[in-house]
Amino acid sequence: MNALIIGNGGREHALAWKISQSPLVKRIYVAPGNAGTELDSHLENINITDIDLLIKFAKEKDIDLTIVGPETPLSKGIVNKFKENNLYIFGPTREAAQLESSKDFSKKFMERHGIPTAEYATFTNIKFAHEYIEKKGSPIVIKADGLAAGKGVVVAMTNEEAHNAVDLMLSDNQFGDAGARIVIEEFLKGEEASFIVICDGETVLPLASSQDHKRLLDNDLGPNTGGMGAYSPAPIISPEVHSKIMNDVIFPTIEGMKKDGIKFTGFLYAGLMIDKNKQIKTLEFNCRMGDPETQPILFRLKGDLFKILFDASRSRLNEHNIEWENNSATTIVMAAKNYPNQPRINDEIIGLTSKNPDTYIFHAGTVVKNSKILTSGGRVLGITAKAKTIEEATNKAYELINNINFEGAQYRNDIGKKAFK
Repeated sequence: MNALIIGNGGREHALAWKISQSPLVKRIYVAPGNAGTELDSHLENINITDIDLLIKFAKEKDIDLTIVGPETPLSKGIVNKFKENNLYIFGPTREAAQLESSKDFSKKFMERHGIPTAEYATFTNIKFAHEYIEKKGSPIVIKADGLAAGKGVVVAMTNEEAHNAVDLMLSDNQFGDAGARIVIEEFLKGEEASFIVICDGETVLPLASSQDHKRLLDNDLGPNTGGMGAYSPAPIISPEVHSKIMNDVIFPTIEGMKKDGIKFTGFLYAGLMIDKNKQIKTLEFNCRMGDPETQPILFRLKGDLFKILFDASRSRLNEHNIEWENNSATTIVMAAKNYPNQPRINDEIIGLTSKNPDTYIFHAGTVVKNSKILTSGGRVLGITAKAKTIEEATNKAYELINNINFEGAQYRNDIGKKAFK
């Protein structure tokens, strides 16, 4: 069979890498892919991003399943259009993807269906937003309503930071249309975790738990990013907490979508805050796998991911269970100079060799030019390793990083440390 992966980040490289292990798959195309997928003999990059041209390609190449990695094509209705052309695709429709593409839609949805989340208010008027901050005080969270590549969230620890964030979004237009409307939320204390499931509209299959590191700098300092590292599993998600997440967040979300006349198919990602009393609140929903959480999760997955997603796209997910290796995995992101603001590109990357089967270098913002691998985006590489414990896996990943270099490379030195204890 033939598969098509949409996207060019570390998540898509990990998806393509895992799917290439399926004995069912003959050809795997990645659109548009990166240097990592280009250099993998099992994969073929195609330089197409337009949805209509992707549909034409899928028909010409007899693609049996298309898997959508990033959020933007989902928000543009790629799943709707593929289905209208009788093509099998795994992902949520445009209507379902509003859970991610609009923070305001998501918050109203959670309020309507009793899904635990932070207190909030939505604003387009800058004056009212500033007044709300003065009334509520800090710390407080300011979010761009639309898609902002994981960077449209400001956790303001002071009123001044909060007011500046409102000005950047509503007045200075830093995030364009995505920030023309903002959501202001109460600040929640606790530990964050990522919980991702596969859905076919009826059946829900949870993936291994994970935890992301959003801030650029050690000790969770600096600006928010798309993610600077992740590990799996997340120790904070005990069996008791796992059950609570499924019953209080995941099942009510799928049922709530049904009540609203929307069938949710695809990956559903709940970003959660878990407090010291194990109380759970939903920070956000994504309608695709997380990046970089995908990398350590798939590095631990046993079995045939393609078969699972192939059957899920045909409403046969109930035929599957998922098994995991009895180990831990960590991914450390190496980012470009000046990320997340204006990342520098075209720096040559050297030292990209990994001979240990328990390590892998997933590419994100990379490109091949004149037989050299160069940086082409903000998050460049996802250095991934697995071992018996999270600490051992993390140490193994940092050992590999010592051999890799490009001008201005930046990465955190404390990925996974919360879980070492």
